[in-house]
Amino acid sequence: MRFRPISFDRLVTELAERIGSWPADRNPVVAFDGAAGASDPAELADALVDPLRIAGREVLRVSAWDFLRPASLRFERGRHDPDTRYEDWLDVGALRREVLDPLRPGGTGEVLPALWDAEADRAYRLPRATLSRGAVVLVDGELLLGRGLDFDLSVHLWLSPAALNRNTPADGRWALPAYERYEREVSPTDTADVVVRMDRPRNPAVKD
Repeated sequence: MRFRPISFDRLVTELAERIGSWPADRNPVVAFDGAAGASDPAELADALVDPLRIAGREVLRVSAWDFLRPASLRFERGRHDPDTRYEDWLDVGALRREVLDPLRPGGTGEVLPALWDAEADRAYRLPRATLSRGAVVLVDGELLLGRGLDFDLSVHLWLSPAALNRNTPADGRWALPAYERYEREVSPTDTADVVVRMDRPRNPAVKD
């Protein structure tokens, strides 16, 4: 793979321009995908909020971490099972039903910004957000691609195997086999619309 060095600020500018170019009658949903702990897709998604709003776009931030399954399902095979992390942590159906489907043709336009508080292990019970035409939804999370989720744009924060191993905190290293499986089965560097190498977060590079 060939990568073009880019500053974080320039990366934000390029993504904001690309997202902002969607027709005003569309509600693009953009995924920011990266390994938890080793990369920070939420930081990149957050950085795009103000530029898009300045450009006249309404923005809603959603985190896939607020669409996890209840603990009884996530930890059915133990708290540190990488296959469960890969296959069963994310409630894919709920994310599709509550965030993606309402913004598609014929949808209600009413999005649930968060479903499940994983730390408290209970529902948030938040009101739905009614989005205007042209509003943008920015979704951060991990292992998001290859699940049939109809994102309009996907941005994958990629780390080389050495960097992933080095940057993953000790208490999260049990999940490394899940990321290795993701790389092998989904190949996010081929699947994502935009691939950003994040071996050095302050010095990213974009795949040409």
